Amino acid sequence: MSYLANAGQILINFAFGALIALVVLRVLLQCVRANFYNPICQFLYKLTNPVLMPLRKIIPAWRNLDIAGIVLAWLLTAIKLALLYVLAGQALGVAGLVVMALADLVNFVLMLYLGLILVRVLLSWISLERSNPVVPLIFQLTEPVLKPLRRILPAIGGFDLSPIVAWLAVLLAQVLIVAPIMDFGMRLAQAA
Repeated sequence: MSYLANAGQILINFAFGALIALVVLRVLLQCVRANFYNPICQFLYKLTNPVLMPLRKIIPAWRNLDIAGIVLAWLLTAIKLALLYVLAGQALGVAGLVVMALADLVNFVLMLYLGLILVRVLLSWISLERSNPVVPLIFQLTEPVLKPLRRILPAIGGFDLSPIVAWLAVLLAQVLIVAPIMDFGMRLAQAA
């Protein structure tokens, strides 16, 4: 692959990664019912509303889950993968693209949670003002994952082991769930 193609891959991954992150964060913040008046939430809503509001007229929410946001994140992931395959000069079947985009989106969310849990652990070691708008959002996003683990694993000597178990669960999910789905999608793509 040429240097120009490599640069193109970096740009595509960066641009679509940022767009997918915005949409996924908005969906996750809605799921945990984050404070709408938080400046970061306001930023995300203002950036994503022009696309999501018309899409919501077609795809309604289900309970507290923004299906339109999930579909948008999946579409962005599919476009990213299609562009990467075109740049590499490879053909990609539609069925394979559908499955691979699903696997890539799930992997993105898992990696996002790895990062959020790491930031939460670091915040627990640092004396940071709770009035900072990032702090409550990180705690709200990670609490649904860590709280059930804390019920099972009590703190040992004042140390919360739930982040370690959550990390292990995410890594296992990548190997046992995402990788087989991605392999299935690649087989579908090659069969087309």
